[in-house]
Amino acid sequence: MKEIKLYLVRHGKTYCNERRLYCGKSDVELSESGKEQLMEISRRVKYTKCDFYFTSGAKRANQTLEIICPQNKYEILNKFFEYDFGDFELRSYEELKLLKEYITWIEDEEGNVKCPSGESRAEFRKRVNDGFVELINYIIKENIDTAFGVIHGGSIGMLLEMFYDSKKKFYEWQPSNGEGYELTIKIRKDEQFEIENVSQIQ
Repeated sequence: MKEIKLYLVRHGKTYCNERRLYCGKSDVELSESGKEQLMEISRRVKYTKCDFYFTSGAKRANQTLEIICPQNKYEILNKFFEYDFGDFELRSYEELKLLKEYITWIEDEEGNVKCPSGESRAEFRKRVNDGFVELINYIIKENIDTAFGVIHGGSIGMLLEMFYDSKKKFYEWQPSNGEGYELTIKIRKDEQFEIENVSQIQ
């Protein structure tokens, strides 16, 4: 049985994080305070050198990887891009809380209601699921032992809810900006996999 280590880190802060705005498909950059926070984290945390690096392709993810793991080439895996909030993008809860469409979306327990012009939670879930299966298959095919990805809080949370512990909702799994998890993944001989352990990156 093969064991791989996968490190998943949430991108650094943007002005949207600081103002508590919904930001998914909007391709915003890191804020200055976000860059400073990542520099502080990179001085404190010693990341393991990995065989393969990737991001979601968002500017904020690319910039984060370039700060915390400089001089490492990386691939773009865009299925890990954050949730598409559609017309709710770059707006706050206070702006949206009385809108009928917003109330319908947040009260949808099945995950089938789309944000206007965006996607549903079920669509997001399938996209991230497909992206993760493709990543693991690539890791197996290329005989990779360690991989490091900078993606998004929602994407990380959804992955861990689906593949590790569904007793916690995806939003409970979301790490803070610039932080993340080390995943220990077991690959069986039939190339099926399971996440055996998850721990915070220290």
